[in-house]
Amino acid sequence: MANYKKQDARAWAREYLTGCSAVTLPSYSADLKRLNEKGIRHDIDLAVRFGYRYTLLCAEVAITPEENAQFTAWARESAGRNMGLFFHAAFGTLQENIEAVKLAEKAGADIVLLSYPPQFWPANEQQIYDYTRQFCDATDLAVMLFPIPLWGFERVHPAGMPVEFVRRLLDDIPNIVAIKSEQGFPLVAGLCEMWHHFRDEVVISCPIEGDAIPMMSMMHLQFSGTSNTQWMQDYYPRAFQLARDGQWEEAMQLYWKVQPARLANSAASATYAGGTGVLNRTQWKYQDWLAGFNGGPLRAPAMRCPDRIMRQLREGLRASGITPTTDPDSEFMTGRHPV
Repeated sequence: MANYKKQDARAWAREYLTGCSAVTLPSYSADLKRLNEKGIRHDIDLAVRFGYRYTLLCAEVAITPEENAQFTAWARESAGRNMGLFFHAAFGTLQENIEAVKLAEKAGADIVLLSYPPQFWPANEQQIYDYTRQFCDATDLAVMLFPIPLWGFERVHPAGMPVEFVRRLLDDIPNIVAIKSEQGFPLVAGLCEMWHHFRDEVVISCPIEGDAIPMMSMMHLQFSGTSNTQWMQDYYPRAFQLARDGQWEEAMQLYWKVQPARLANSAASATYAGGTGVLNRTQWKYQDWLAGFNGGPLRAPAMRCPDRIMRQLREGLRASGITPTTDPDSEFMTGRHPV
């Protein structure tokens, strides 16, 4: 259970939603019929060691609400109070997301990242408002709003979630405590606009590390997430904390050191993201495996990560001074803790 009351969620976030959030994908048994407890616990432990204060328990994979609750319970036991847990509201319908978040609350989730299902096809702002309001009213957890072009809300407004709409949500829904600000991605317009208007009311997050560190020369960001920066091991929590502590020039030195890995990730993502609006979670799982996480298979439907992309990502880490695993890529699908 969260250690705050719903009416106090914004004050809780202002004090405790700090640092960086990783993304943890579930691990499965070799036959894909059940979750892999050892693999999941290994990944949570390693994210803590890398300095992440939160992780998103990714549900944008083939996982049931009940399995997601078990995923959350194991993560809570492994992390203790050393790391906060995001519930990922990425199930197929509003009702299923409400069912899943109630289970996750009991299992130990701290906060929600609110996604919108591909099957949700709003034609006007009111429909987006209604979905958001119904979900937030149904949970006692704090919620991070997530405006991004993935949802297709640009058919309603070019910004997807414009200032006036966000203003309405914040006025009416007190457990919205943060904004993962990606309107207009890959541009930083949404981040700048949300920071300008709402930074004194809710936590403004820039999850893109390639933007966040430079922008911290002008913005006092307290939190960055959620994104798969953990594939660069402990780089991002260290750089982010330096920037928060006023050592921005030192943070930028680390920033440029990992530029090869950043470019490799961008190039790999550019092969699919723009045309599909779907993230390649197999690629993310492989990137994690390079950094020492469990790896292993994901359930179908899952995208592939071609050999040429694997080589590119591995070399990006090496060129950044980050030592990837020496295990051959053929061991990725087996994972470090196979069951």
